[in-house]
Amino acid sequence: MDLKDYQERIAETYLDRDRRRGLDRTFIWFVEEVGELARALRDRKNLSEEFADVLAWLLSVANLAGVDLDRAMARFRSGCPECRARPCRCPES
Repeated sequence: MDLKDYQERIAETYLDRDRRRGLDRTFIWFVEEVGELARALRDRKNLSEEFADVLAWLLSVANLAGVDLDRAMARFRSGCPECRARPCRCPES
């Protein structure tokens, strides 16, 4: 599956529930999942599960916001969107 397929699968599974919850509350759930990922990175436990949860909640937020993440990620298909290089050659700040 590609990103578009995953976004569609998340919509099929959760969009009705996400709409009832609303964008703001769904975003809060996403942020909570990012916090769980931060703990998992520190503890080196459940990393795959936490990364998957963060991606699923991000896809839910994108669905509610009307953003096609596959299309949005097109800005990175050629490499860095600023310098267009792979790897990025932009000065680090």
